[in-house]
Amino acid sequence: MVGIVGIAIIFIMVFGGYILAGGKMGIILKSLPFEMIMIGGAATGAFILANDGASIKHTLKDVKKVFKGAHWKPDDYRDLLCLLFELIRLAKQNPVAVEEHVENPESSSIFGKYPKIQHDRSAVDLICDTMRSASMNYDDPHQVEEVLEKQLEANLHHALHPTHALQSIADGLPALGIVAAVLGVIKTMGSIDQPPEILGKMIGGALVGTFLGVFLAYGLVGPFAAKLKAVIEEDSHFHKLIREVLVANLHNHPANICIEVGRQNTPQHIRPSYSALEEALKAVKSDAA
Repeated sequence: MVGIVGIAIIFIMVFGGYILAGGKMGIILKSLPFEMIMIGGAATGAFILANDGASIKHTLKDVKKVFKGAHWKPDDYRDLLCLLFELIRLAKQNPVAVEEHVENPESSSIFGKYPKIQHDRSAVDLICDTMRSASMNYDDPHQVEEVLEKQLEANLHHALHPTHALQSIADGLPALGIVAAVLGVIKTMGSIDQPPEILGKMIGGALVGTFLGVFLAYGLVGPFAAKLKAVIEEDSHFHKLIREVLVANLHNHPANICIEVGRQNTPQHIRPSYSALEEALKAVKSDAA
């Protein structure tokens, strides 16, 4: 919803200001289809040329995140901490019992309490793989921490590819607008014998290309890339929380301490409050009793 409001403001302010200043939309509307064919078509072709099929699908799929926002909400972080608390506590009480949950998370009663997390393959794999590492009694927990850090960096790098693809298009759009404008000038020069009023309209139509390239770059595609990057980076905190809690567990801290380490390392705007988390953990303990 916020994204739609932002787009509406951009169009209203730009074209509203133009009209209030005495500008006529007729020249823009007449040239717009042809300029869009040249600029939009060239940008689309460049995007396809610069990316493989998987990257194109990934980018088109991720564009909706601009409007939907982050996948993981504050309540999901609370649920994640409760899930990790249950797994860590069970692992400390009965290491054998936790294996069935780690090996078969799809049928796990613990994971089943949190369906949104259970259906996220990457989060579940990260939890289960790290829990398996804990059961191997690593001599140096920092080894696991280093592996997790590299894995999260690789995952984030892959997830950010659509933002780089969009930003590349945004960077190229002003130049493509100039290309369209130059073609318009070439067309105008071929009609140099026309009266000034006709030449003026033709030059105005050519300049629409420059305007359109810059407008699309800095008014739409660039902000799309920036917003998408912010959403992906915010969602990455979910996996970082898993790392923080499970690494603390590898250092043999009590379950409550592990959870608090994770909570305090979560950004404030999505961090569950201490009291809310305590209530949720009390409910988990009472259910297990």
